[in-house]
Amino acid sequence: MSVTPPPAPDEVPLLTAHSALVLLMAMFFGVVMGVLTYSSVGGIASALLAGLPAFGISAAALHKLVGP
Repeated sequence: MSVTPPPAPDEVPLLTAHSALVLLMAMFFGVVMGVLTYSSVGGIASALLAGLPAFGISAAALHKLVGP
């Protein structure tokens, strides 16, 4: 008696191209802001406090600006 495997579900991507692009660009902006802040101030905490909000704000703005 052979067991047949269940049918494979449709291939659905984890992230759409739109969300991947938005998150990648937002990550880039957050890293750039963090590196620039670290180079001017010299503290990791200050760099994180500048880079994380830059990521969040740019992700929200880019979601509206970059069309699907």
